[in-house]
Amino acid sequence: MKALAAAGAVLAGLVLLLFAAAAGVLSLADLGGGDPPSQTAADDIPADYQQLYLAAAATCPGLSWTVLAAVGKTETDHGRNPDWTSDAGAQGPMQFLPATFAAYAVDADGGGPDINDPADAIFTAAAYLCASGASGGRDIHGALFSYNHDDAYIARVLSTANSYTDHTSGDNTGGAGDEVPQPSRAAAVAVDYATAQLGLPYQWGGDGPAAGDRGFDCSGLTQAAAQAAGVRLPRVAQDQYNAGPHLPPGAALQPGDLLFFGTSTTAIGHVGLYIGGNEMIDAPHRNAPVRIEDYRWNDYRGATRPLHT
Repeated sequence: MKALAAAGAVLAGLVLLLFAAAAGVLSLADLGGGDPPSQTAADDIPADYQQLYLAAAATCPGLSWTVLAAVGKTETDHGRNPDWTSDAGAQGPMQFLPATFAAYAVDADGGGPDINDPADAIFTAAAYLCASGASGGRDIHGALFSYNHDDAYIARVLSTANSYTDHTSGDNTGGAGDEVPQPSRAAAVAVDYATAQLGLPYQWGGDGPAAGDRGFDCSGLTQAAAQAAGVRLPRVAQDQYNAGPHLPPGAALQPGDLLFFGTSTTAIGHVGLYIGGNEMIDAPHRNAPVRIEDYRWNDYRGATRPLHT
């Protein structure tokens, strides 16, 4: 009986949270903080969906509502294509396989779990991501990989999530009053180019298939990505670092920023391309393909923003 009562209390809490969201009375303060929505988010996400993303993400501390919203955008454009069914049989606004939905189903509004109901689907997506690594922000990449085993999908979600965050307020800036620009078109083109190279082999001195090489080394990849966006970069990592413009320590990173690693700023040995969510695309080393990975290495030396100028 105690377990049943506890389950009922949880359901009641979810229903109250959902009704507050639907009524538009929830704020980031009500939900314990979070990433403020950017103008891109306000323009792109229907108001009812934004409130659902906010409320659902609040059930999983460490999961940003922007990541949850970016999943919804990538899957069905926030329910604008709600009847679409994938080749694998995924259904509903958050594109769940029925068996996966059943395993993690959240009856968000008390009407019985429904894969096609936006509230149930969004709350269930938050529960699934939370159980897959998003809890406490422990492994957002792993959580997204569980949702869709595709690095290009993960890159797209993280880049979208970054565009949904207002980088001009609070702790998302490099300092009080510092405005961090939204990713430029050149940055978006460079990220898209690098995403298309995922899985290619590492090749020392490699400049990619367009240059007749099987793969890339680290600076070959970033140079080619910048070139695709119409920006010229030097060839090696140290020269790319020296070319700048450098971001001040603590500044918020944007997709398209170049991230540098080495024993010092005069001994840079590696470079990657930031895509959002603390992740970068890079060609890491021999026997490892171009891939997405967390950029927070011990020898991280700083970032430059050549694609936003």
